[in-house]
This record gives sequence, structure tokens and C-alpha cells, in this order.
Amino acid sequence: MAAGRMSRRCRKFMRQIHKATTRYGLQEIASSIQSDLDRRYLSYEEALNLGNILQDRADTLPGDEIVYAVSDRDSYRRTLELYLKDGVLTQAEQLLLWEERRRLGIGDIVHNQLMEQLLTVWTRQGKSVQIHAFRGGMTDVQS
Repeated sequence: MAAGRMSRRCRKFMRQIHKATTRYGLQEIASSIQSDLDRRYLSYEEALNLGNILQDRADTLPGDEIVYAVSDRDSYRRTLELYLKDGVLTQAEQLLLWEERRRLGIGDIVHNQLMEQLLTVWTRQGKSVQIHAFRGGMTDVQS
């Protein structure tokens, strides 16, 4: 954490995150963090910091499951899902997403990973998504 000392509870979660060997294990830790945040055993800043670390750890583990945790990445994922809900990602929505990515510090690689994960899930559900291109009209992606 950038400011202040980590609580004992926060340090305990940090150790668990670093020892986790599966995305499912990380999801269990994320659920515990959320539970402690809800009970006010952790501050939001601690939970957010732990969630960001947890998401980085998930990137190093095999699998393509989405890990849901209090984090900047999860906040962006929810925004992305909101814009994709109608099955069309317009140029205006892409600009808004770019601004949100800039604000949260989400890079192109993470954006592309999230987009692929969400499109995979939506394709399994029989949904299609159209993404408007900035040049050359509209492109149909994962229909």
C-alpha cells in the first residue's frame, strides 16, 4: 500500500494471495476480502489494493476464468459489461471506455484480455456483439 501500514488482516490476505495456486483459490480469497470489507474489518483502500494484487496474481495462473474481486480491473469489467449489454459497442462507448481505462490505469493488454473473456462467455450463452470500427464502418466480432 502506498500510504500507511497494512493491517494484520491485510498482511494475512497478502500471504494467501501469494500462496494461491489456482484461480478458484483466488476467487475464494476475493470472496473473503469482500466479506471482511462488508463487515468493515478492512478499509476500502485495503480491499482495493488487495484486489489489484489478486488480479495481477490471477494473470500468472493458468486458465481463462474471470476472477471477481474489489479492484480497478473489476470496476472496468463491470463498465465494459454495461456497454456490451445491448450487443453493440459504438464509437462513443469506445471513447468512454478509453477514458475509463485511462482513469483506472487499465492497459491495452488487460482490456483485450477482459474483452476476450467476456466475448467467450457471451458466445457460450448464444449472444453476439458488434463492435463499431473507428475507420471503415462496422465490424462483426464473435457473432
